[in-house]
Amino acid sequence: MKIPTEPIGSIPRPLSLLAAIGDRDGTDPALNPLYEAAIRDTIERFEATGSPVVTDGEQRKYHNFWTYCVHGLENTSPDGFKIPFTAGHTRRMLRLTAGPFRYKRRADSYLDVALRYAHVPVKQAVISPSALSLMYPPEEIPGYTREQFIDDLLREHESEVRACLRNGAHKVQIDFTEGRLAIKIDPSGTLLHSFIDLNNLALSRFNEEERMRIGVHTCPGGDRDSTHSAEVDYADLLPHLFELMAGNFYIALAGEKDRIEVLKIIRAHLKANQRVFVGVIAPIDPRIETPEEVCERVLEAAEYIPIAQLGTTDDCGFSPFSDDTSTTRDTAFEKIRARVVGTAMASQLLGDR
Repeated sequence: MKIPTEPIGSIPRPLSLLAAIGDRDGTDPALNPLYEAAIRDTIERFEATGSPVVTDGEQRKYHNFWTYCVHGLENTSPDGFKIPFTAGHTRRMLRLTAGPFRYKRRADSYLDVALRYAHVPVKQAVISPSALSLMYPPEEIPGYTREQFIDDLLREHESEVRACLRNGAHKVQIDFTEGRLAIKIDPSGTLLHSFIDLNNLALSRFNEEERMRIGVHTCPGGDRDSTHSAEVDYADLLPHLFELMAGNFYIALAGEKDRIEVLKIIRAHLKANQRVFVGVIAPIDPRIETPEEVCERVLEAAEYIPIAQLGTTDDCGFSPFSDDTSTTRDTAFEKIRARVVGTAMASQLLGDR
């Protein structure tokens, strides 16, 4: 049986593009030829690895995977929710200052460009409603209640996901990297449960067939070779993660200290109609994995997860934030090649059993 393999999303941008973005606002129309060239090159190099599914590498997501849809909104302030990373730096979400809440751009616009160049299926990542919910401040915005905000947020998210599905996305991946972080912030689990409930409100708007093309990605964060919540025990997250009404789950695993224990938790909670793509590549590790190592990790996972429900992926995107140059494009694509080849090796061995 052939085991499917998919990327998470981001690829380090060309240094020439980063230099140009640094000199002006990322939305400057003069950058369009550079964005287009970066997307075309990313897809060509993706396909050269043999990857059966590609992305545009998030080359045009303004600044990061988190705020691409709200970057530039006039009713926001930069001093929003702050996330500290182990490398010592922080990242911030925008803070909403007034209603209504609307996306400034949707991910289907990125998908449309990628489809022009790709010869294989294209996957599109979108940010989760729970991540964007952090934009609403602790104090109520005058004239715009949290309930109104949530209604607007769910509508905008649904519109984005539907457009991606309608326009031909192979899968739509909801980035839920704040899941593990929620436990770090609130060990009681209350915040995590509110995130799960909110994301399920969004997922409930899609039928079963549509949800089989929707997935959820979780990881401990990956930025400048560091994480924001790797110390949080997966046992506190994964049982709740599989309560999400999605058909696919992309779970960082390669960088975990005890992969076997994580696989046991997945086996205990994975539902019959769900597929799990386990991470077999660690993007924040500068060492390039060999196909043989990937193969062994797949065979290990197959001891705990039914092969019909198993897939492989990378633990995280290679550059979720545009200014992260800790990994080169060459390294990212070599790691992807190892994942593709190693997964194929494991598929053959498992098929021969």
